Amino acid sequence: MTTSRRESRRPTAEPLAWLAFSAGGMAAALLIPVLILLFGIAIPLGWIAAPEYTHLHSVLRHPITVVVLIGLCVLALFHAAHRLRFTLWHGLRLQRARGAVTVACYGGAAVGSVVAAYLLIRG
Repeated sequence: MTTSRRESRRPTAEPLAWLAFSAGGMAAALLIPVLILLFGIAIPLGWIAAPEYTHLHSVLRHPITVVVLIGLCVLALFHAAHRLRFTLWHGLRLQRARGAVTVACYGGAAVGSVVAAYLLIRG
């Protein structure tokens, strides 16, 4: 009895990488432009009043806000890592260094995620 090609394949983490890529792209596309518009353009130009420091600090210290910001950072970093990995593989033709590129890209995203979480929780 022969096994089909589908049955002989080993499971990989590739679907999880694509899930992180798509979730990170969606979160980054929806939330980051709003934050840039508010805190980078509208408030500095005086279009809207700046929130008081105590109010903004209390919002940023709320556990739900911290979790959302950590999630945004993690998803955006893994989205960027996935994009960079395929750019290096196909754009620079580094298929021979596939393992090193993968470890460097996702390792950098993991380290960045830990640093972001540490700074958001500590700060």
